Amino acid sequence: MGGSGLSKDNLRGLALALSSSFFIGSSFIIKKKGLKKAGATGIRAGSGGYSYLYEPMWWAGMITMIIGEIANFAAYAFAPAILVTPLGALSIIVSAVLAHFMLKEKLHIFGVLGCVLCVVGSTSIVLHAPKERDIESVTQVWDLATEPGFIAYGVVVVFLVIFLIVQMAPRYGQTHLVVYVGICSLMGSLTVMGVKAVGIALKLTFEGLNQFVFPQTWFFTVVVIICCLVQMNYLNKALDTFNTAVISPVYYVMFTILTIFASMIMFKDWNSQNASQIVTEICGFVTILSGTFLLHKTKDMGTSPTTESLPALSNS
Repeated sequence: MGGSGLSKDNLRGLALALSSSFFIGSSFIIKKKGLKKAGATGIRAGSGGYSYLYEPMWWAGMITMIIGEIANFAAYAFAPAILVTPLGALSIIVSAVLAHFMLKEKLHIFGVLGCVLCVVGSTSIVLHAPKERDIESVTQVWDLATEPGFIAYGVVVVFLVIFLIVQMAPRYGQTHLVVYVGICSLMGSLTVMGVKAVGIALKLTFEGLNQFVFPQTWFFTVVVIICCLVQMNYLNKALDTFNTAVISPVYYVMFTILTIFASMIMFKDWNSQNASQIVTEICGFVTILSGTFLLHKTKDMGTSPTTESLPALSNS
């Protein structure tokens, strides 16, 4: 397949990404049930409460998400972000199907079609994904991260996150889904770049080349921890305020677009591919977006208990 194809590392990354999608998709539902139970006896997370920290169901969902994130973490060490990140669409399918049965958030025929489109688009991207570039040291990743293009991207992301948290969240967080999800998605794009760096460091360390003697490895680790904490806080607020089946696709779309954009700037994933391969991947991604749109619209047609929050999405 020229500059692409399923190399051994890509296959490992694919298997890890698929298992990650299952665990993460399930965790949305388990955490949602935990948040609802906690909200019935204490201050809801969407109103600034943290009673969910005492709810075993929420912790079960958190553990499930951690398992999924560990698998996702490992996937980034073997495969490029442009392969791993779009496969997150499969977690939307898992979340939508489980929400249909466990939360009574009905999945209509267009939702089923949306699931099919997500699978088709994911398959297209998998078959035409670029091979992972050879990196022999975490210092190489540091050199990529400190190029002017990515530094500019990072500064813009941090500025937007601070603006959303300080100015927008207090005013519009409860009515506009894009505020909480925007914070999570922007931070998520930096998280993935950090995760990829730490994943590569661990991979090389296990191969006998200790990367934890470099301060850059610890810097990337701190970035991942900070970004994850911010994401977790605002994802909990979003889950407690809006419909799960709306959060999942919107979060996926924003997070994936920003992550692929960040990866193109930092790792230059498309440099080794020809125009037809890039266009095929873009078409696959557009197909996935169409599927997530249908999954959202099918919830617009439904009668779930939190549909009063849906109109806020159209205001974004």
